[in-house]
Amino acid sequence: MQQQDLKERSLRYHREPTPGKISLRPSKPCETAQDLALAYTPGVADPCLEIHANPDKVWEYTGRGNTVAVVSDGTAVLGLGNIGPEAGLPVMEGKAVLFKRFAGIDAFPVCVRNVFGPDGRTDAARLIEVTAALEPTFGGINLEDIGAPACFEVEQELKRRMGIPVFHDDQHGTAIISLAGMLNALPLVGKRIEDVRVVANGAGAAGIACIEFYISAGVRRENVIICDSKGVVYKNRRDGMNPQKQRLAADTSARTLAEALRGADVFLGVSVANCVTREMVAAMAPRAIVFAMANPVPEVYPTDALAAGALVVGTGRTDFPNQVNNVLGFPGIFRGALDVRARDVTESMKLAAAQALAEIARETVPADVLGFLENAYPKDAAAGMFAGDCPVKPSYVIPKPFDPRVVPRVARRVAAAAMAEGIARRPVADVAAYESELRARLPFHG
Repeated sequence: MQQQDLKERSLRYHREPTPGKISLRPSKPCETAQDLALAYTPGVADPCLEIHANPDKVWEYTGRGNTVAVVSDGTAVLGLGNIGPEAGLPVMEGKAVLFKRFAGIDAFPVCVRNVFGPDGRTDAARLIEVTAALEPTFGGINLEDIGAPACFEVEQELKRRMGIPVFHDDQHGTAIISLAGMLNALPLVGKRIEDVRVVANGAGAAGIACIEFYISAGVRRENVIICDSKGVVYKNRRDGMNPQKQRLAADTSARTLAEALRGADVFLGVSVANCVTREMVAAMAPRAIVFAMANPVPEVYPTDALAAGALVVGTGRTDFPNQVNNVLGFPGIFRGALDVRARDVTESMKLAAAQALAEIARETVPADVLGFLENAYPKDAAAGMFAGDCPVKPSYVIPKPFDPRVVPRVARRVAAAAMAEGIARRPVADVAAYESELRARLPFHG
């Protein structure tokens, strides 16, 4: 599709026949005078009084338990930067569409202003106060497109203050899905997670969160180098540092991305287009894993990375294998967290989500799911991507976004982890039955 044609079609899509991508629909009938009396005055007073007497009744008499606020100040919109809350609204509406389409969750965009410092960037304290005030209305908070380093403080303080799940998808979504891919890629390349050397390019929210998550999954901190626009983040560097970078500063003589990549086993790119050359990939360890996720143009194109010796390559794009797409994560994560009424999204719940995605790609694809995937991905199916008792291969280490197993399995594993950690206020008795019930109930299933 030509760029100009894509632009025209996108603008028309967002403008016609009704501006925007979301709308509100009632879940109960309101067609008669009796319906009106129940929906509003005088009948509405009864659930109000029940909730006043017992605040936990809010989950029984309102839609709060199935609602998520997508909160943003528009300071770090993917690929667009600090464009402000109004310009970021189409992205947040899009996130709400994905919540509903994939997990049946009612999500609402909440784009806020008056939370900026004199430099036009996020004032963490202001955004924290605004978001924390939303708790009575929503069952969960999805933070989106908030600039670093403020985003780290915002999430951590909200997680401390609020009694509902708070999840910054820009940090953790990419981390969860790329880790799933790595867990399946490592056996293919014959390496262990505790032995691999990992280099990340991009030290913003996604890059730092990815590396910290990999460390929690078994990567050794001393085997990690992270780079930013100034080069390697090394010990005692003074320029462009913050507490998050200090924590990951490497004891290394490497100063450039090219130097850092020599002998590395894994490259993680959450940065800028075309910053990695064939020669740089060729200098990595044999059978390297390359996740080049800059959009729309990756750090290195898969054809070049493979030609240079990489064995497993992923990007953020739909037109290449192994797409690291956050829609594989957040719908199922919030579905599971909401259904057991979890108080938070913890590290164990995030690890459970990554493991769920990895196990889906390793499983034999059932006939009904295969038919669905053949329809959604005809070229991949024809090439045998989903074939075999264990379909995992260099071109398939991450399941596809339109795989109907994804949301139910992720929700199941996340719910189970929340229950095991003791933060679920409404436990599920049978998680296997819960997964099956989701497959049947969700608007997106095979």
